[in-house]
Amino acid sequence: MKQVLTLALATGALLASSLVLAYDGQTCKEPGNCWEAKPGFPEKIAGSKYDPKHDPVEVAKQEAATKAIDERNAKRVANAKETGVFKFDVK
Repeated sequence: MKQVLTLALATGALLASSLVLAYDGQTCKEPGNCWEAKPGFPEKIAGSKYDPKHDPVEVAKQEAATKAIDERNAKRVANAKETGVFKFDVK
């Protein structure tokens, strides 16, 4: 029983050390940019099977929604600066 437990612990330690060695952080493209793609992942995503091919109509909807959010937040901040009290619903 003791031998089985020792073998299991040794196997776990070996597995953990191999995972640590898988990424060494030494192949950075620039300081702070150390992301490495999995083997077989293309350098350029556009045109590959990983290209998400976003629908321009849906992207435009998202941009319009974000713009509206920014406008509402600007009104809220302006009102808070004026009154000294933050109100969520400012019209």
